[in-house]
Amino acid sequence: MPISMTRSYKLVSRRALPAALLVAAAFLSACSSSQKKPQPAELPPVAALMGTQLAWSAQMGPSNASLAPLFAAGRVFVANNAGAVAALDAANGKDIWRVSLDTPIAAGVGSDGQTAAVITRNNQLVAMADGRELWRVRLPARSFTSPLVAGQRVFVLTADRTVTAFDGKTGARLWSQNRPAEPLVLSQTGALLAVGDTLIAGLSGRLVGLNPDNGAVRWEVPVATSRGTNEVERLVDIVGPVSRIGSSVCGRAYSAAVGCVDASRGTLVWTKGAQGTTGVHGDDRLVFGSEADGGFVAWQRATGEPAWRIDRLKYRGLSAPLALGRVVAVGDSRGLVHLVSREDGSEMTRLTTDGSAIEAAPVLAGDALVVQTRNGGVFAWRPQ
Repeated sequence: MPISMTRSYKLVSRRALPAALLVAAAFLSACSSSQKKPQPAELPPVAALMGTQLAWSAQMGPSNASLAPLFAAGRVFVANNAGAVAALDAANGKDIWRVSLDTPIAAGVGSDGQTAAVITRNNQLVAMADGRELWRVRLPARSFTSPLVAGQRVFVLTADRTVTAFDGKTGARLWSQNRPAEPLVLSQTGALLAVGDTLIAGLSGRLVGLNPDNGAVRWEVPVATSRGTNEVERLVDIVGPVSRIGSSVCGRAYSAAVGCVDASRGTLVWTKGAQGTTGVHGDDRLVFGSEADGGFVAWQRATGEPAWRIDRLKYRGLSAPLALGRVVAVGDSRGLVHLVSREDGSEMTRLTTDGSAIEAAPVLAGDALVVQTRNGGVFAWRPQ
């Protein structure tokens, strides 16, 4: 059955051994405490070269980068850490439905506009529709990536680098595909999307095309290759979101590279070294993303050659970006949304939220730009 689709980072052991978790946590703590973080430069007065208006706002409660808002079928799907899931009317932000799952959420929401799915912190995949729970199933491992709901199925990417398909109506397990990989993984959103009749997942530093009917591997393309002298240095997981235009899928391998593949052929178009840790987005001409220091970069989609770079947003803890029309939107750790020109990165305008970090990428909901903050504010702006 074809399917179609209309900052801090922790490490976890692939086997989830408590000792390994402690080692990873200690390693990151030592790295962060031994280095004083550079402070961002003061921003100049806002340029205000384009007009925007706050269309609506809503409150969901505290969230994190793995709980990115999602737009489907005129609805904005949002969730919070504590277990609330809501479908908001994209026109006015009012609740269409809202439900409490009574358990913390680790990843979500995925939806086709009707069925919505999230993954809880106790490894349960939960499907909902019209404000009621449909089913729950236990997953064999943790997940930090929103489920993909498509073709009356729910697809899940777990932290042990396994992709599993479930029946959307019953929750019955249909198939599972596991790929061997490094023992450590990121507790960060990965890549899972549909391109035509192919399911694409980010597994280690590779984009892998799967048959959605049975999980058979159709192709796999490395965006980056593991290197280094230890498990941390060899970690090159694909991080979400990725940028898809037609059969062109571009993604980032954590702190290693950015690259594009041709999903219709399963071939690598290009890959370039890059040090960023968040996902990318783009249009038919350019791919956009931030580097680890907050430098914001545009690459030519066809060749990977640099188009431009700006450094005025360095050290601001940038989210993954969203390309929309003539601008690119990116959130920061102080709750600002920066709209920059796609042509050269110059500032077009700047938007304010509740002052808490914007960790997940902004989304386009119809004609509105939507972000969700760490404190749970959901904000939507429209151009004037």
